[in-house]
Amino acid sequence: MALLVIAACQLMVVLDITIVNIALPHIQSSLGFSTTSLAWVVNAYTLTFGGLLLLGGRAGDILGRRRVFVFGVLLFVIASLLGGLSQSSGELLAARALQGVGGAIASPTSLALISTTFREGPERNRAFGVFAGVSAGGGAIGLLMGGILVEWLNWRWVLFVNVPIGLLIVLATPRWIRESERHPGHFDVTGALTSTVGMVLLVYGFIRAAQEGWSDWLTLASFGAAVVVLAAFVLVERHSRQPITPLHMFKDRNRAGTYAIMLCLSAAIFGMFFFLTLFVQDVLGFSPLMAGIAFLPVSAVIAVGAGLASRFLPIYGPKPFMVVGAVLAAGGLSWLTLTDVHSTYLGSVLGPMLVFSLGMGMEFVSLTLMALSDVPVQETGAASGLLNAMQQVGGSLGLSILVTMFGTASRNEAKDQIPAFLSQATPAERLRFQHTGQLPGVWGDQVLTSGASAAFVMAAIFTVVAALTAVVVIQVRPSDLERLKGGTGVGPV
Repeated sequence: MALLVIAACQLMVVLDITIVNIALPHIQSSLGFSTTSLAWVVNAYTLTFGGLLLLGGRAGDILGRRRVFVFGVLLFVIASLLGGLSQSSGELLAARALQGVGGAIASPTSLALISTTFREGPERNRAFGVFAGVSAGGGAIGLLMGGILVEWLNWRWVLFVNVPIGLLIVLATPRWIRESERHPGHFDVTGALTSTVGMVLLVYGFIRAAQEGWSDWLTLASFGAAVVVLAAFVLVERHSRQPITPLHMFKDRNRAGTYAIMLCLSAAIFGMFFFLTLFVQDVLGFSPLMAGIAFLPVSAVIAVGAGLASRFLPIYGPKPFMVVGAVLAAGGLSWLTLTDVHSTYLGSVLGPMLVFSLGMGMEFVSLTLMALSDVPVQETGAASGLLNAMQQVGGSLGLSILVTMFGTASRNEAKDQIPAFLSQATPAERLRFQHTGQLPGVWGDQVLTSGASAAFVMAAIFTVVAALTAVVVIQVRPSDLERLKGGTGVGPV
């Protein structure tokens, strides 16, 4: 029951990233977002989530994990309610940012609770397998639920749905989860703020470049400010008595490699879901419900990959699954680069999604075990927060880079499509185009598809970098395998 409560929280937090994805076309038309600025609906959540995860993990260590867990879930519930009631783009983005704060408090605490609730060895391996499967598969489940809610109700319910789920978690937590021991310490608020502000500036620079180009002065100023603030963050962490980012964790070769791989893979998976969601609805013409059903096989295949990794990790160790998983993900994304306006779901989307999902299922179990193995009890919150931070920051930063690729490629394609459209458009269609700036019909589909293909190319490069990192950096020793089997092998996994 404790694992059920913890997994339910993680499902709610992870699911919220993609359940909103399926509603993006409806949010865009309802609140007036452009295609590139639409990425902020995702990034407003993931940036505060990723930027404050480490502070959330530290809060659990210092104040007690169950208490902090409940507070984070309640904050998430309140923000979801406010988001569903939003009447403007600004209100929605503010609510999404507040959701990220709640998720940043609850998520690392839930992962740390697994470390303190289950014994190291097969029992904890299975618990991590469930947690990793929920983390990876929650994205696809969110797309299905989002499709149902948007189709039968409206886009606001993709946020309202968190309210009853979160309240049930809050009620069940005191009954099934015991409070953890508190560890003395202080909060590195300066580190949390500089890391979050620096990442927001960096992501804004990429999205601004997608809209206005690389020579725009605000784009360049954003990148310059990001470098200064992130450099200040590193200095703060180096001199802090209890830093929010324990830099000594990067001294371990395997753990540093794990964080780098998570950064790259998260960039790829966020981009895949974002652009495929737009493609299947805007180009293939799927309804929200059909789009959600179209992504359902992803959950099943991720579960297969996670199950295989959990079963054979004690025999082969995590490295083979990290390498093979990244290679499969790269293969699936490379396949997706071939999509065009004539592509079909069965012929061009389903196959690559399944290949990609099998690889990601293997990856998340291996990465979770690697990142938290042999970490002192008083630092499990910080270690889990750092892993989750890499996932969310990698997703935000990666999505902003992919949106930049999308914006550049789609602008170039639009230069060819606009004359073709104007030569055939009726006066009413020309007037509508002058007002919205959006090409209709097959011309708009061509622009979107060209941009998405360029984004998939960059996403595939991210996964190739992850595979190379696993090959070169990760090392597994016999003592590591002994620890996975529940023995007393010494040394980090």
